[in-house]
Amino acid sequence: MTPTARETFERWQRSVLDHAPGDMAYDHLHDDVVLEWPFSPPGRPRRIEGRAAFEAFARPARAALPVRFEEFRDVVVHQTADPEVIVAEYTLAGTVLPTGRRAAAAFVTVLRVRDGKVVHIREYQDVLTMAAALGDPPAIPDGR
Repeated sequence: MTPTARETFERWQRSVLDHAPGDMAYDHLHDDVVLEWPFSPPGRPRRIEGRAAFEAFARPARAALPVRFEEFRDVVVHQTADPEVIVAEYTLAGTVLPTGRRAAAAFVTVLRVRDGKVVHIREYQDVLTMAAALGDPPAIPDGR
């Protein structure tokens, strides 16, 4: 039986928690997946097309991220009228390894799954909280 969108999301959650930095599995992604982060800070991509391109970006970025992800909290998954699409709200918590400080950031992810593979992700991240936890607050554009 083909995994549902919710089951695919849950498989991704386990992958995030079960793998060492830089060693995460990407088998839940379709080869032609589109990933979007509308609120990415300057210098970070807002869109990546294709699993290979995402892996080329994500593996070194994740390996360099000094955070051990430990739990998903307050997870709420909303089913939509389209069985391929879910909206997931959650907080991802972990430890910043150099400081030992615990940190958590909120996310909202819109996920489209087809034939058990993610074909589109749009993820809204609390980038300010994430940057502050790492001691690297991003520059805030002044709007001019």
